Amino acid sequence: MTTDRFHGHIAGIGTSSGTRLVVGAWAESPYGRFADVMVETRTGIRMLLAPSPAIADYVTATYTFDAVRVEPVTVTRQGLRWGVETPSLRMSFTLGGRTMLGFVLRAVPGPVAQTPLWARAVAPVAALVMPGVQTVGSARDGRIEYYGAIDLHRITDAAATLDDADLGTLSDVDPPCRFGFSSTPRRPSLTRVVTTVRHSDPDADTIAAR
Repeated sequence: MTTDRFHGHIAGIGTSSGTRLVVGAWAESPYGRFADVMVETRTGIRMLLAPSPAIADYVTATYTFDAVRVEPVTVTRQGLRWGVETPSLRMSFTLGGRTMLGFVLRAVPGPVAQTPLWARAVAPVAALVMPGVQTVGSARDGRIEYYGAIDLHRITDAAATLDDADLGTLSDVDPPCRFGFSSTPRRPSLTRVVTTVRHSDPDADTIAAR
């Protein structure tokens, strides 16, 4: 069994057009620093924007999509304003204050919060506090994922275009996204997280070299 860890942030955003977006901005991973975007349109089309074929292969082995685009994904930060840009997507959003749950998460010692054991322990609480959100579950190809949330901030506004079409104003992530076993919180938010993926991929030892 191989264990991969991804340290970074996940932003979950809904729009008034009905399109929902999930941005992963990873500071540390088997692939180094990178970002990717999962998109689900109003009509239910699920699309992945990934910066390389290797990352696209890894993500699609874990989550389910109807389409994949391999293209550069850039995430920038200027104060509280975040920007996400790809050839297909342009998005920006503003970070708000830490939520009450964020304060609770911050109180948990980091080494504890990042462990799969802790993710299993808090799974019932997470499901109760944030319906649709799971901290542990089965993914594709027999993979097991653990989400160790460390912090949580509100997102207060956002703007986005996809293929030059305006997606409208900020809205709840509703209905929940259907990429895998877990969705993001219903309220637009940015979660600091350590994601652990356990799998038996025979090529896993060569991930970092791809």
